[in-house]
Order: sequence, then structure tokens, then C-alpha cells
Amino acid sequence: MKSQSKTAAADIARFRQNYIVEMDGIALYRAMAAAEQDDQRAAIFEKLAQNEERHAQRWAKLIQSGGGAVPAHKPSARVQMLGWMARRFGTHRVVPIISNMEARDEAGYMRQPEAAGLPAEERAHSRTLLAMEGKTSGQESIAGTERWHISAHGGGLRAAVFGINDGLLSNFSLVMGFAGAEAKPEYIILAGVAGLLAGSFSMAAGEYVSVSAQREVFEQQIAIEKEELEMSPKEEEEELSLIYQAKGIPEQEASRLAQRIIQNPKTAIDTLAREELGLDPAGLGSPWTAAISSFCAFVIGAFVPVAPYLLTAGTKAWIASASLSFFALFTVGAVLSIFTARGPLLSGARMLGIGLLVSAITYSVGWLFGVSVGVHYLSYSCGNFGLPFSRLRKLAVFPSNFRFGFWHSGCAMTG
Repeated sequence: MKSQSKTAAADIARFRQNYIVEMDGIALYRAMAAAEQDDQRAAIFEKLAQNEERHAQRWAKLIQSGGGAVPAHKPSARVQMLGWMARRFGTHRVVPIISNMEARDEAGYMRQPEAAGLPAEERAHSRTLLAMEGKTSGQESIAGTERWHISAHGGGLRAAVFGINDGLLSNFSLVMGFAGAEAKPEYIILAGVAGLLAGSFSMAAGEYVSVSAQREVFEQQIAIEKEELEMSPKEEEEELSLIYQAKGIPEQEASRLAQRIIQNPKTAIDTLAREELGLDPAGLGSPWTAAISSFCAFVIGAFVPVAPYLLTAGTKAWIASASLSFFALFTVGAVLSIFTARGPLLSGARMLGIGLLVSAITYSVGWLFGVSVGVHYLSYSCGNFGLPFSRLRKLAVFPSNFRFGFWHSGCAMTG
């Protein structure tokens, strides 16, 4: 009984905190509306304040149903400061800050079962604010959408490109480490194949889990959006209308457009997912496609530095492996520019520089490790004693034909 009472008290405290957050949002949007010189933008801020009022009413009802008292509200110092900044410097200086605040509210509501539907609305508010600043409209909106399509529809392509990069860089570093230790060619091949198999399976498993989790989250968000559309289509229509108004569409035209879209459930879900959630329902990536693409690409990339050792050995194999890997690193870096929007030469040079740095480090570590442990030791019959004479000879400390021996307590020692 006491446990239930504590739980109820904790819930009411959480509801009260949510209520205060929403009341702060109301005060902030009203301050923004009062500071805004443009009537259309001021109207959008006022409508956002009305939406926050609806949220606050939900928490107030939950507080009262739990036997608690709705707290009195006074705008927080942050709200007062942001309101002053909006009046002093203009609302456009404050809008990005409020958008980030809405994103944090969305994350907080995701973990609260009583807040069903609110995360999507907070996200819609954030996107509305971004649209007011021109960050999701016009050409930038189209470009952003197209980049998202590259990420979603091309999930297999993305996994393949990054798989090749990871396989090439990790296995090249591994091979250079063994080459620095002057390991035998068969040991280098063994290490390369082991790295290839371990890395490829690890990458495939990671991609499968990652894409599966992302897909499940997206599907859950779309399902919540469908439920919200069925339960409160008018509210969803208002949210969509606000987004269009923020993009510069006149209020009446935006309302008519939103009304027509909401009337068709299939079109409505697709549009709400794109505009409020930033998702493309038809473009959710396939976990299996991403996993298989990543596996095959990693194998290809990891095979590049190993291939020369299958055909030759010694210095020729080392030079061929390094040259082929450097060329492949530059090429992969240039291809990555498709996703990063950087120039192919700059992206390729950056990847080549990373490869040079990492391979130099692993080669040096392998060389030092080989000096310390990859040696021939002296042995004697009365115990264990060792000196790294094979490496010392290679370093010209002793000539290659150097031999010595001495007697100590009847124990013979030879090199």
C-alpha cells in the first residue's frame, strides 16, 4: 500500500513538472508573439501557444485525477530572458533556441506513457520553428529530403561504402603492424584473413542490429501518428497547417491544403510522417540488405592489403600492399564525398592522410614489439638468460657472423 502511495506521489510530481514546462512554453510563445513585428509569424507563435495550452490541460487533468493540486505558475528566469532577447534582438535570434528546447521536451515525453502523442507534436513544433527560419523550405528542404532518401533508400549503398572503408583501413593497419614486426608472409596472411573474417561478421551484425532498431523506432512513431490521426484528426490538421504557414503559405491556403490532405488517411499518414516526423514511410531501410552489403563490402576492402602477400613476399609484397591500399583509400574517400557533400579530392586526400597516419603508427608499434620479443635468445644449462642478438645484428651492433662463448660456474653459453 505504501509502495503504491509512493508511486502515485512520484507520478503526480512528474505531472506537475510537465505542467510547469508546458506553462513556460505558453508564456514563451506569447512573449514571442508580442515581440514579433510580422503579423503572420506572430499568428504562428500564438497558435503554438494554444497548442501548449492543450498540453498543459492534459497534465492538469492528470494531476487532479490523482488527487493533487495544480501548481501556480510564474514564468521561469529562462523564459523571461528569452522574451527579453526576442524584444531586444528580434525573434529570429531566439527561434533556434526554442527549437532545441522543443526537441528536449520530445525526448523527455518519449519515456512517459501518459504523454502518448505529445512527442510527435513537440517534434512538429520544432519543425515549424525551423521552417520559420527557412531551414526546411525551398531548395534546402528539397536537398535535405533527397539526402534523407539517400540514407534510407540507399541504406545498402551507405553500408557498402562504409564497410569497404572500415575493412580497408582496419586490415591495412593490421597487415602493416605484422609487416613492421617482420613476421613471415604466412603469418601476415593468417592475420589478414582472421581480421577479414572477424571484422566482416562484426560489421554485418552491427548493421543488422542498428538498422533493425532504427526501423522499429520509425515504425512505432508512424503507428503513434496513425493513432493520433484517428483519435484527433482536427489537431493533426492544425499542426500540419502550422508547418505550411511557417514555410510561407498563407493561412487560409495552408488550412485548405491541410484539410484536403487529412481527408485521405493514406496521404495524411505519408504527409504527416514527412512533415512532422521527418520520415519517409516507403524508405525505411532493410536490416538484411544493410547487413549483407556491409559484410560483402568489408570483405572486399579487407582483402586489398592482403592480396599482394598471396602473390609475392618480402619487400615487394609490402610495397605492393601499401601502394594498393593507399590508392584504394583515396578512391573510397572520394566516393564518400557523395554522402558528406565535400569535394572528392578533399575527401580522398583526407582519407589517404588518415591511412598514412594509422599505418605508420601500427608499423612502428609492430617494429618495436618485434625488437622486444621476436628474437633469438642465448640459452645455458644452469637457468634461463636471454639477449636479443638477432635484432642487434640487424641493427649492425654485431656482425652477422658474430659468435662468442664463455664459461661461468661450469655452464656453457653460446649464441
